[in-house]
Formats: sequence, structure tokens, C-alpha cells
Amino acid sequence: MKSIELPAKQRGATMLGMLVIGAILALGLYSVIRLWPLYFEYYSVARSLESVAKEEPGADIPQLRKALDRRWEIEDIKSIEVKDIEIKKTGSGYTMHAAYEGRTSFVANIFWVIEFDKTVNVGSGAGGV
Repeated sequence: MKSIELPAKQRGATMLGMLVIGAILALGLYSVIRLWPLYFEYYSVARSLESVAKEEPGADIPQLRKALDRRWEIEDIKSIEVKDIEIKKTGSGYTMHAAYEGRTSFVANIFWVIEFDKTVNVGSGAGGV
């Protein structure tokens, strides 16, 4: 009698498996595309706070707000207003604190919400925190 050989197991992904992997990668890429502007704006806020702290070490609160307002216009920052920056007297200097949420739509009525928080010291012992 002649023996029948079974074919070796096939290896690899099916078309459905490839579509699922492609969909997951596409959603990840789409998320990055939607979140990039939020992070870019946060880095603009952080850079503005740090540069004002470096350039205006002896400034008082109104001068700090005015310098920040100029930076906000140049950087085109819309997620947070200058008036929302908390500026407190600490020792012989000040502390500028920006805490806000960035929000962007993802799909239909699903949103990405990210909380940003940056504190910078101005004046004596200045340096970003």
C-alpha cells in the first residue's frame, strides 16, 4: 500500500491577519499625527517660560506677563492664555507655573486629552523645574 504524505504546515500571516496588523499600525500613526501639534505647542510654552525666566531675571509680575504675552504672540500659542499662568513670589524671585489640558479629536466623538504641567523659577536660584 502506498502511504499518503500530508503537506507540511503552512506558515505566515493570513490576509485577515495582515489587515488587522495594518489597521492597528494606521490607528497608531493617526494618533501620532493628531497628538503632534499638542506636544509641539507644549514645547513652545515651555521654551517661552524658560526664555522669559532667563532674559528677565529681575522682572516683577506685570513685566513677566508682558514678556510672556510677546512670546505667546510670536509662538502662536492658543491652548493657554498668559493670564492662566500662575506666578508666585518665592524668596527673592518668582515661580511661573503653567498647567493646562490639550484636547484634540481622534475619531467621531472620541478625543485625546493630555495634561501638561511646567514650572520655571525666575530670579534668584532660577532654573527650570
